[in-house]
Amino acid sequence: MEKTPKKARHIFVVSDATGETAERMTQAALSQFTHTRTVVTCHRYIRNKQQLEDILIKAKAENGLILYTLVSDDIRKALRERTVAHEIPAVDLMGPLLTTMAGFLRTSPQSLPGLLHKVDTEYFLRIEAVQFTVKHDDGQNLPTIDQADIILVGASRTAKTPLSMYLAHYGFKVANIPIILNLPPPRDLFLIEPSRVVGLLIDPERLMEVRQARLRKLKQSVTGYADLSLVSQELDYCRELYNQNRGWHILDVTGRAVEEVASDILSILKGNNPLQSQKSKSIS
Repeated sequence: MEKTPKKARHIFVVSDATGETAERMTQAALSQFTHTRTVVTCHRYIRNKQQLEDILIKAKAENGLILYTLVSDDIRKALRERTVAHEIPAVDLMGPLLTTMAGFLRTSPQSLPGLLHKVDTEYFLRIEAVQFTVKHDDGQNLPTIDQADIILVGASRTAKTPLSMYLAHYGFKVANIPIILNLPPPRDLFLIEPSRVVGLLIDPERLMEVRQARLRKLKQSVTGYADLSLVSQELDYCRELYNQNRGWHILDVTGRAVEEVASDILSILKGNNPLQSQKSKSIS
């Protein structure tokens, strides 16, 4: 005789904004309970007590659990009182954190729903920067690189793309151009204000290791690509090129995290870029 499946338990997620934070916390907790059946319902943009009453009625009928992130003091207090009155189990995911932080910071929270996901001018600038950076990766769309805030140049596998994307998420339009042994860089590069160009260097042996790992991952074999002698020649060529362009900045990325190098890039460019002063505040 088959066992009757256990009835699903209902969880009601309540938020006065998008509910993303509460949903993620709920799913993270549920991942620890793999042998249970649950139904999670998210109620978003709850801004008045009547909306709360409708949720409470449903939660009571289902013997459910309420998890909530409410930044409004009045709505949070009302839900807390009503769940106690209805004997509905509830967990305040935001209140204790706000209270503790208010005490620590010695100031009161704004209690304005949706601040975390506010769509403003800065948000659109970042999206635009990411789109620009993707389109100008690895030497693409050279005729428009003059619109870039930062241009990164360097040999293959010197972290140009990761650095570009990291900086783009802080609102910087970044282009990156590979330097290839014995081939002159594209003419467009020399039409750019030199102070916006950053040349990347790395220890030859470290670059050889990075390239070997790359080839193993791709299960490929490229003659000379990971050969120490040729790698050293490439880096010497890069160094010679950088020295010929005195206005360019030079950074060694050997053994350094992307975040650390990005911070150095912004420090170097500070004062040279009209957009720098405002954007650098969010990354420094």
